[in-house]
Amino acid sequence: MYILECNDGSYYTGSTINLDLRIKQHNSGEGANHTKKRLPAKLVYFEEYRRIDKAFYREKQVQGWSRKKRRH
Repeated sequence: MYILECNDGSYYTGSTINLDLRIKQHNSGEGANHTKKRLPAKLVYFEEYRRIDKAFYREKQVQGWSRKKRRH
């Protein structure tokens, strides 16, 4: 599970099995619509999980947080 900060100060939360590749995809415009329009995006936080379903569950939790909470 990871959090990116986009160039407009917004945050994007996602999950992946290959973090390095996924960040490259985001920054080359192959990522989510949110990040495509707000490049470049930088990694500001990540958590590792052994199972992608656990990471996805955590992603959904974090997506429900306020912008202020994600920033800290």
